[in-house]
Amino acid sequence: MNKRTKKLLISFMTMLLIFALAACGNKSEDGASSGEKDSKKETRIYKGENGDVEVPAKPKRIAMMAATYAGNLLSLGITPVAVNEYPKQNKFYGNKLDKAEVVTADSYEKLLELNPDLIITYSDDKNIKKYKEIAPTVTLTYNKYDYLEQHVEIGKIVGKEKEAKAWVEEWKKKAADAREKVNSAIGQDKTFMVMEAYGKDMYVYGKNWGRGTEVIYQALQLKAPKKLEKDVFGPGWKAISTEVIPTYAGDYIFVGTGSGNPDNSFMESNVWKGLPAVKKGHAIKFDSQSFYFNDPISLEKELDFIVKELTKK
Repeated sequence: MNKRTKKLLISFMTMLLIFALAACGNKSEDGASSGEKDSKKETRIYKGENGDVEVPAKPKRIAMMAATYAGNLLSLGITPVAVNEYPKQNKFYGNKLDKAEVVTADSYEKLLELNPDLIITYSDDKNIKKYKEIAPTVTLTYNKYDYLEQHVEIGKIVGKEKEAKAWVEEWKKKAADAREKVNSAIGQDKTFMVMEAYGKDMYVYGKNWGRGTEVIYQALQLKAPKKLEKDVFGPGWKAISTEVIPTYAGDYIFVGTGSGNPDNSFMESNVWKGLPAVKKGHAIKFDSQSFYFNDPISLEKELDFIVKELTKK
């Protein structure tokens, strides 16, 4: 090898070494930067019912273990990574929950595998301690909020309070328009009852207990029979027998088709058939599994259904 060739070879090897060192330096620098970002993910403090909870500023993988709140997330543009089995039965959601995994109360390992960055559940959930081992966990007491406050509170939890409040304002306008249509069609003196069978039991419901009650009694401001208001609006629901249905029956009855293999034999009884609302065709059936919910998506569908039924010629 002559001297000229040797010099060229040494120069080439030196350049390779410089490039290699530069690449390693950039990789190391990028790795440190990425690691630093991971260790400093943006968080904020949500002032919860039981104190402050540090939650992700913009949660990406939310496990919604409170059945009735899944639709609130969907309406805010968030698909939860996990829900329990009940929201999947709501026809109003269409295919919006197809990508959400079903996690039951005893599927701790499955929830762990989904790696949520935030868990939301009811305050009486027996698995709260386990959830906190997986991710920041926020609890809500169902009957602490009315249905509009509930949506805004969930907006606060997930960093979308502004969007939640915007929907509330839009809903109030829509409800006012619907109220005018209903009043024009049937007047303002009619009374309403909401009921359904669940298994062998039968229930009547108050003004904030799903099944369209938020739409009927709050959005449309329709009246309940006085005894129903007195006995049921406080606790939210009441178990009754067939014999006492007339005590709570209104001029209109919204009756759920039921879930949990309901015993709807009461509809074959003389008591039921003798009700003025039934005789006049004012007993309106609704899909219990969808009307169970009071999130924005469900509420808008329920409002459309109820207004349509009450304004029929």
